[in-house]
Amino acid sequence: MTLTTPPRTGGADRAGRREWTALAVLMLPLLLVSMDVSVLYFAIPAIAAELRPGATAQLWILDMYGFVLAGLLIPLGALGDRVGRRRVLLAGAALFGAASLAAALADSPGTLIAARALLGAGGACLMPSTLAMIRTLFRDETQRAKAVTAWTAVMAGGVSLGPVLSGALLEHFWWGSVFVVNLPAMALLLLLGPVLLPDSRAPKDRAGRFDRPSALLSLGAVLPTVYGVKEFAADGLAAEPALAVVAGLCLGAVFLRRQRRLAHPMVDLELLRRPAYGGSVLVNLLAMAATVGFAVFLTQYLQSVLGQSPFEAALWSVVPTVGVLAAAPAGAALARRTDRAYVVTGGFLVAAAGFAWLTSVGLGTPLWVVLAACALYAAGLVTVMTLGNELALGAAPPERAGAAAAVLESGQELGGALGMALLGSVGAAVYTSAMPEGAPAAARETLGGALTAPAPVLAAARAAFADAIAAAATGAALLCLLAAGLAYGLLRRRT
Repeated sequence: MTLTTPPRTGGADRAGRREWTALAVLMLPLLLVSMDVSVLYFAIPAIAAELRPGATAQLWILDMYGFVLAGLLIPLGALGDRVGRRRVLLAGAALFGAASLAAALADSPGTLIAARALLGAGGACLMPSTLAMIRTLFRDETQRAKAVTAWTAVMAGGVSLGPVLSGALLEHFWWGSVFVVNLPAMALLLLLGPVLLPDSRAPKDRAGRFDRPSALLSLGAVLPTVYGVKEFAADGLAAEPALAVVAGLCLGAVFLRRQRRLAHPMVDLELLRRPAYGGSVLVNLLAMAATVGFAVFLTQYLQSVLGQSPFEAALWSVVPTVGVLAAAPAGAALARRTDRAYVVTGGFLVAAAGFAWLTSVGLGTPLWVVLAACALYAAGLVTVMTLGNELALGAAPPERAGAAAAVLESGQELGGALGMALLGSVGAAVYTSAMPEGAPAAARETLGGALTAPAPVLAAARAAFADAIAAAATGAALLCLLAAGLAYGLLRRRT
């Protein structure tokens, strides 16, 4: 009998207090790395007032971190397997701390963009290393599932908490404080990491040399692809982002061809063909697409439809995280009693129900209904991502844990960009078609463009945006149903 999920282990090699303490140390930098994706949302007005970046520079200040993070995950995850994951982790902490200080003291847009790029490089060292270290610290599968549950919840919660922390700091300090807050956590990791974390790496006969051409090809494939897809989400179809996506896909094909020929590839294509790993990468990609693709609609609904302040909207947007915190351990516990594929499939079905609930949102819908529906879909999707991470990490050989974690996280980054493009395009098309023909051009393009328009136009724009939310929620529900079918087919046990 062949199983698509890794076999369960017994009680041998169970982790003790030292390993759980090490996990706690790893969680704080992970929280800050994930928060840095969204921590600038409130700080941008203050940065614009002091540094005066142009429109293009302001976009790069926001996006540079995510682009570099996505592009370097695979090379740096593979590097950790070869030179030692603890070494890469600690180097990433030092770089992240130094870049945070440089960003806080930046006196020009160019300096801040460069610091954000270095923050992305530091984050790319930290994220796959933290997940790979779990593979080393927790050899008992039940304990590892709990550790991965904590890792996933912290990563998901960090993105939601970023705007809240930013708003709270900016109430009392200057904009650079959103970066300074990173320094104590990185100092703690540098102090305790050498004591608590094992120096794990692949055996020399299985690791091979670090292949620089593969690293450059990986970077060249991921960066333009993510850039192009995000540009599609922001501005629709255009020649420049289309060329970027095509270039990225071509370089990706060259990268994969090179991996087939290497004795020690950076990405193990044979591992990707295993349903437990490749299927987990795919379902996590789809879960992230639904999560990120719809998140922008909730933010705009709270601020531009309900008229909340940015900080108030950020606080309300954290409410669905309650569903996340409850669902992650519940899903992990259920997966110990039944085939995890059924739980992943059920998670997608729960998420589809939450999105289906959101299709009924209108201007008169109570806020608690919207938040409850968001909590429902968030609970389903975090269950999927938790079990997907655990399945993928368990299926990967310990010597390739860093590269395996990096591929998984790269898929999530790509999934987020695809979700923004697909659901964003659906919502934008419905919004534009629902607006009156005589409305100003800016109001017909976006809800933000209608906020300064006359009252009748603004009322029409808010009603049109409610239609757009329903359409995006319909798209997300269909995506979750498709993903449920794929999860059932790819991950369930076969005889």
